[in-house]
Amino acid sequence: MQIHVGNLARDVGEAELRLAFEPFGQVEAVRIVTDRNNSISRGFGFVDMPDRDEGLAAVEGLNMKELMGRTLDISESLGHRDGKRDNRSRGGKSKGSWSGGSKRRRF
Repeated sequence: MQIHVGNLARDVGEAELRLAFEPFGQVEAVRIVTDRNNSISRGFGFVDMPDRDEGLAAVEGLNMKELMGRTLDISESLGHRDGKRDNRSRGGKSKGSWSGGSKRRRF
């Protein structure tokens, strides 16, 4: 089960986050999302727990609890499950599309 952890203090590291979740069960992975330009925490992350019941217990036990001066916002992640993303268009033009105006090809 992938868990979204929001409202993290910038000083919270992956080790501290893991320690907060381990009392509820096995923690498979911890990732804190950082800014790609300066590697500073963006204030949220993800925790993977292989057992769903343990994950739900962690969500219930830690949501709205304080960690390093910030109240955590914890919920089940509904995003990219099993690392797979959907292939829907993200906007913009796809390959081979006409760029407005007349649909007649001009040479």
